[in-house]
Amino acid sequence: MRLQPTELTESERELQQEVRSWLRERLPAGSYALGLGMSGDTDPQFSKDLGAKGWLGMALPKEYGGHSRTAVERLVVVEELLAVGAPVGYHWVGDRQSGPSIAKHGNEEMKREILPAIAAGEVSFAIGMSEPDSGSDLASVRTRAEQVEGGWKVNGTKIWTSGAYEATHLLALFRTSEHKHEGLTQFVVRRDSPGLTVNRIPFIDGTRHFCELSFEDVFIPDEMRLGEVGGGWAQNTAELVLERGGVDRWMSIAPLLEHWATSEHVREDSIAQADLGAIVARSWAFRGMSLSVARMVDAGKSPVTEAALIKEMATRFEQESVDALARHYGRMPDLNSDDPHESLLARAILVSPSWSIRGGTNEILRTVIAKGLAKQ
Repeated sequence: MRLQPTELTESERELQQEVRSWLRERLPAGSYALGLGMSGDTDPQFSKDLGAKGWLGMALPKEYGGHSRTAVERLVVVEELLAVGAPVGYHWVGDRQSGPSIAKHGNEEMKREILPAIAAGEVSFAIGMSEPDSGSDLASVRTRAEQVEGGWKVNGTKIWTSGAYEATHLLALFRTSEHKHEGLTQFVVRRDSPGLTVNRIPFIDGTRHFCELSFEDVFIPDEMRLGEVGGGWAQNTAELVLERGGVDRWMSIAPLLEHWATSEHVREDSIAQADLGAIVARSWAFRGMSLSVARMVDAGKSPVTEAALIKEMATRFEQESVDALARHYGRMPDLNSDDPHESLLARAILVSPSWSIRGGTNEILRTVIAKGLAKQ
């Protein structure tokens, strides 16, 4: 495995400056709730504004409402959004992974109906993978889709489905036969489907972003099946490259780090300066890795092992960075503080232990990495 060093081109740097300037005007300080990376606030209008700028669905084909741009160009835009803690919640999943998956595996009707809406920021996706007894081990998924006339009838439960309450659609993985891997199939499910119940789950920071989904004889038309029957495992594995290898895995606390870096405490404390230097150096390393993975995606490759490596290392880095910030803060920050940075740090302390679980636990990722390296 080799991650090739790469830098942004002149045109990519111009895009970076364009996005940065637009965000300064669109999101002036104090006008929005600071977010922790991809867990940013949900603001449908902001997502539509991004779509109008051409910064959603960037890598989707033009004939389906996209812009036929590169994975690297999308990385540039996302990096700027996360740097300011932008409200990316409404469009995040659809733009990052559901859209590209539908573009690759969806039928013509599905692509023409859904992809333009993703690129316009008009729909919101959630991912239905994990189940009560199937977390990172998706091969043990039990929620069953039974073929019936005209489509499929689904029964079972999904859990820890982020953003499902606000979503308009779900991209879900169901069992269609008893074969461990070949028995899994993906479907696009409308959130308002009869028989689908969404229950919000209170989280430790007081939010209710996680959801439990209950499917009771939910009918899904066959035209909403994504790809071939039994192709869900391979499709889902490829999809995880988009989820695991991006800048979102190491930029969750970017607004907090930016604020801390300019604080009086850092200017006067040599230990704080040393810790900040270490964090900045590691951030640049992860940035280079994510950029390299994006170049690989643009070259038509599927860097599953490389993406898993980034995710495993970067989420541990984020947790360690939160620990450093908390240590230098000197007291327990108040979750209900009027200071947005204090409140955000308190939230990060509470939720950061989950960052090495979402998207695959470190133990599962190390298995993916080991198996990938053994094949090389």
